[in-house]
Amino acid sequence: MGERTLVSLLVWAEERWPERSAWTFVAADRSERTLTFADVGARTAALAQALRERGVAAGDRVAVMLDNEPEFPLVWLALARLGAAIVPLNVRYRTVDAQHLLDDADVRLAVTSSAYAERLRALAPAPAVVLVDALEPDGEFEQGPVDAATIVNVQYTSGTTGRPKGCLLSHRYWTTLAASLVEEFPRITSDDVMLTAQPFFYLDPMWNVVTALMSGAHLVVLDGFHPSSFWEAVRRHEVTYFYCLAAMPTLLLKIPPDPADRDHRVRAVQCSAIPTALHSDLEERWGVPWFEAFGMTETGADLRVSPADHDELVGTGCLGRPAAHREVRIDDDGQMWLRGPGMMDGYLGHPDPFVGGWFPTGDLARLDDRGRVYLTGRLKDMIRRSGENVAAREVEEVLLAHPAVRLAAVVGVPDEIRGEEVKAYVVAPGASSEALTAWCEERLAGFKVPRLWEFRDDLPLTPSHRVEKSKL
Repeated sequence: MGERTLVSLLVWAEERWPERSAWTFVAADRSERTLTFADVGARTAALAQALRERGVAAGDRVAVMLDNEPEFPLVWLALARLGAAIVPLNVRYRTVDAQHLLDDADVRLAVTSSAYAERLRALAPAPAVVLVDALEPDGEFEQGPVDAATIVNVQYTSGTTGRPKGCLLSHRYWTTLAASLVEEFPRITSDDVMLTAQPFFYLDPMWNVVTALMSGAHLVVLDGFHPSSFWEAVRRHEVTYFYCLAAMPTLLLKIPPDPADRDHRVRAVQCSAIPTALHSDLEERWGVPWFEAFGMTETGADLRVSPADHDELVGTGCLGRPAAHREVRIDDDGQMWLRGPGMMDGYLGHPDPFVGGWFPTGDLARLDDRGRVYLTGRLKDMIRRSGENVAAREVEEVLLAHPAVRLAAVVGVPDEIRGEEVKAYVVAPGASSEALTAWCEERLAGFKVPRLWEFRDDLPLTPSHRVEKSKL
C-alpha cells in the first residue's frame, strides 16, 4: 500500500473494525446517533456518488455549513473520496465573512441544512445550495485513485493579519497529524474513547475523526461545549481522552464541585493555553494530568508536553518539545519558526509564506536548555477570543465602511474568561456603540463583534498614516 490517505484509512477501518462503533453524536436533547466503521464507509461512498451526480469532480471546492451532526464529517470524507476539497463555513458567519470565503475559494456548490440554506441563498453571488438530506445517489460508487498530495481542505484562518486566508490542507497533512497522536503521546488506540465538543468547521473534530479512523478509537461528538454537563457526558460515554482550549478549562472550574468529579476513565487531557494559575487546580479536581499542546491550522500538531516532562512543567505555560515530525527554531528577533512534513501547501491565492521549508508562526518564544519551548509574546495583529481567531483588520474594514466612522482601530484586551476581548477605538461623530454593534452584527460572526468601545476625537497615527496601536 502506498502513502496513507483519508480514503485508505476509511477502507482500512471498515475492513478491520466493521461492527465497532466509530462515532456517537450527541444532540442538544441528549439523543444519540451511532455509526459503525462499516456505516461510515458505506455512507461516505453513497454521498460521494450523490455529489458526483451533482457534478462535483476532482479539484472542485465545496462549501459545507452544518452543525455538529454526522453529515458534516460524512460529506467531508465523501469529498475526499472524489479528490475534491471542503471549504468549511462557520455557522455564525453572516454576509461579509461568508461571502469572502465563497468568493476567495471560487465555491459554486454549498451543502447545508434547512437551518442555513436561506442565509447562503441570500448571498450575492450565491452558490448552488444543496440540502444534505437530499443527497441520495442513483448509481453505485466506484472509488478512483486519490493521491496523498491532493488538497482535501481549504481551511480558512485569520492568520497573522488581514482577512481570513485559505490554508491548503492535503491528505498528507491529516495523516501526519493523526499518526503523531497514535504513534507518539497520547498514543491513541482502539481501547480509547475520544471526545470533542468543538464545532466541526474547526480543525479539532476533524483530526479527531482521522485519529479514530487510524486507531479504531470510538469518537464521541457533542453538539457543543456546555460546562455544566461536560463531565457528565465524559462519564456517561466512558471517555479516556479529550482535547480542549481557550476558555474551556476556566469555565469548567467555575462549575460547583461534584462528588463524582473523579469518577471517570480519562487518562489524559491535552489542552492549548492552559491557564498557568489554574493548572494545578484542574489536575487536583479531576485527578487526571493536563498536558499543554501547540498547533496551528497552517502547521498541524507541532509541540506537546509529554509524561516525562509533565510534573516539572505544571503551571509553567511551557509548550513542551517538538513532535517527532517537527523542527523548531527561534530567530534573532525571537520569532518561532517550524519545519517538517505534513504542513499546509500554502495559502490559496497568496504568496508562499515558507522560507527554506520553515514557517514563521508570528509567535515570540524562547527555548530552554533542554529544547522545550515557552511563548513570550506575538507579532500578530490578531485577537484570540474564546479560542476564536479574530483578525483586527477584518473588523476594522467593516467599521470603516460605516458612513459615520472616520478612523477605527481594533485590539485585544485581557479578559478573565475569554482570554482576550475585542475592543474598538473609533472616531465616529454622532454614532453610538449600539449602532456600530448592530452594523457589525449584520456583517460578521458574533465572536468578531467588539464588546468594548472607546470613542475618541482622533487616534494616534504613524508617519505612514496608520493607527499606532501601541499608543492606544
